[in-house]
Amino acid sequence: QVQLVESGGGLVQAGGSLRLSCTASGRTFSSYVMHWFRQAPGKDREFVAAISGGGTTTFYADSVKGRFTISRDNAKRTVYLQMNSLKPEDTAVYYCKADIRVRMRAADFGSWGQGTQVTVSS
Repeated sequence: QVQLVESGGGLVQAGGSLRLSCTASGRTFSSYVMHWFRQAPGKDREFVAAISGGGTTTFYADSVKGRFTISRDNAKRTVYLQMNSLKPEDTAVYYCKADIRVRMRAADFGSWGQGTQVTVSS
């Protein structure tokens, strides 16, 4: 099982940028589709972005298209989420998850880690 640790969250003003990182344990990182999800206060956890094992195919939620970019460095076993033009509604705890296929439903995953908090002030 892949162990994941998210980092890079923080407080930023609207219009600003942050880059999240998620580092995985294990030697088969490139075999996994990597995902980012988020959960805002009082809301369900939602899909944000995903990237194929080789990094050639990406998927985005409509709410973040054109503003967020997912990428990965398999040598470093790390996936990134570059977030630009941040909005207050992007405020949430962000989580990364790994699976052998793309999964856009949070319910498809089991337990969740602590994630990393992103707060966007207006």
